[in-house]
Amino acid sequence: MRQVYFDNAATTRVRPEVAKLMTKVMTEDYGNPSSRHIYGVNAEKYIKTAAEQIAATLKVKPQEIVFNSGGTEGNNNVLIGTALQRKGLGKHIISTNIEHAAVYNPLIFLESMGYDVTFIGVDSKGHIDMDALSAAIRPDTILVSTMWVNNEMGAIEDIHAIAKLVKEKNPRTYFHTDAIQAYGKLTLRPKEAGIDMLTVSGHKLHGPKGTGFMYINEKVHISPIIMGGGQQKDRRSGTENVPGIAGLGLAAELYKREHNSISERMLAVKDRLIDRLSKTDGVTINSEKGTLSAPHIVSASFEGTRAEVLLHALEEKGVYVSSGSACSSNHPAISGTLKAIGVKKELLDSTLRFSFGIYNEPDEADYAADCIEELLPVLRRFRRY
Repeated sequence: MRQVYFDNAATTRVRPEVAKLMTKVMTEDYGNPSSRHIYGVNAEKYIKTAAEQIAATLKVKPQEIVFNSGGTEGNNNVLIGTALQRKGLGKHIISTNIEHAAVYNPLIFLESMGYDVTFIGVDSKGHIDMDALSAAIRPDTILVSTMWVNNEMGAIEDIHAIAKLVKEKNPRTYFHTDAIQAYGKLTLRPKEAGIDMLTVSGHKLHGPKGTGFMYINEKVHISPIIMGGGQQKDRRSGTENVPGIAGLGLAAELYKREHNSISERMLAVKDRLIDRLSKTDGVTINSEKGTLSAPHIVSASFEGTRAEVLLHALEEKGVYVSSGSACSSNHPAISGTLKAIGVKKELLDSTLRFSFGIYNEPDEADYAADCIEELLPVLRRFRRY
């Protein structure tokens, strides 16, 4: 049976080159980078190289890269660290109502600690209401945090315009973007855009799980939330995951070399799937074609069947998709993003996410669409109301 993995927004298959390098680091160059002997020095070189590789993809300085365990830790560090560092300037934070749980939940925590958080709405395409954002920024606003690419339906926010607005309204306000679904798909230039902090997860770009990084502008100061041995200039303590960091750096380097071809390939799969599903009765496409949304995500709602039922029916045919954010599946609930963009109530639990990576081909979109066209009439016939 054919196997089609369309859940790359949840996680990606590690590139063979990355796995090979990580094995070498784990079995040969396994020193602690804080050690002063040759094994430690060699380990430290991997961290330095990875910082340089990643910095080159963003056009920033290597010393502005801080390694961590992934997007969740990065977002927690940025949000809570900024709140702690800047509480003397104010306790107001702004975000949106379509953020990932790794942003939303730390903000709810900060609310419980006395901070004032404003959540801005979006339109039917998932784009932030710029007028509402402008009106929300206050003299005591210490941070604005908006995702670059929505993880459920692929909406691309106009980060340059958002950053410009934030700085015009209050130059002291820090601006952070969760770029976890943007890095490796779009061209990101945080300094040009006016971004103070940016977070990325390694396993979304064919790198290893448990790795990630923060870009923190050298002029920005936030409090660490993990303290101990003072690694990474006290910004994130703990013995560095050298194999993971080396693998992440190589994944970033490979992405830099192949960026244009990778994006074109994913876009071809995305548009082919949208074209096919758009012709299927009772299917609503929540993502935009072409470059209007991210090249690797399609959200579609299927009238007359539940997402979980269709997901497992597709699995039986070797097609692997998601019913939403993989992280949120640990605590199932109706998607806040789908509600925010105005998906009909009866379709909220009938929506699947298809997401693509470097190993997908356009003909896989045809196979998935064929399976869906075969399954839908049967599943709709047996749905219980």
